[in-house]
Amino acid sequence: MDKREFKITADGSHTLYVEALDETYHSKHGAIQEAVHVFIEAGLNYFNQPSLNVLEIGFGTGLNAFLTLLEAEKTGVEINYTGIEAFPLEEEIIKGLNYTAELNSTDKEKQLFKQLHQVEWESTQKITELFSLNKTKVELEQFETREQFNIIYFDAFGPRVQAEMWTEAIFKNMYNSLAKDGVLVTYCAKGSVKRTLKAVGFEVEPLPGPPGKREMTRAKKL
Repeated sequence: MDKREFKITADGSHTLYVEALDETYHSKHGAIQEAVHVFIEAGLNYFNQPSLNVLEIGFGTGLNAFLTLLEAEKTGVEINYTGIEAFPLEEEIIKGLNYTAELNSTDKEKQLFKQLHQVEWESTQKITELFSLNKTKVELEQFETREQFNIIYFDAFGPRVQAEMWTEAIFKNMYNSLAKDGVLVTYCAKGSVKRTLKAVGFEVEPLPGPPGKREMTRAKKL
């Protein structure tokens, strides 16, 4: 695995910098702010139903999963969460992440964040009464599923450094993995990405971006 190093973003929360890619896991303008804006507010909270199936592309630091778990506890929505990750982080890096401190998490919530990372891969684990997690170690190009998701958090590294993650074939797979009226949300608003999403059948909606970005993208399966 390429070397990762901690960086503090504008809202005080950590991101990880990958020197070999010259890329970070989260926005330098605020890791927590970006995740809340893109994945919780524009994705999870787009729906008003008692249960949701969520697929995350790029489990990474576990930030998106943790924020989703916290939202489930707050709203009472039952979440079945699948996170795929080709290169899981080492335990020492996970221990160094400051998300629970920046979110003023309770002791119980701190334990839940640890649990997200410590539970077994390749099997569904019940984290709370409302939140179940299935972590799968696989590269996106090889990911296959029969499950139908309501939401896809598309949080892969950007097309500048990993263009193979943003192809028509990948987005066709994502489209087929969504239930009717399901949505894919991503921080990326590049014109080429939006055109590719449209080409496989998505209805594409540009939305105001998180701090530091003019736009983000929400794509809906009709």
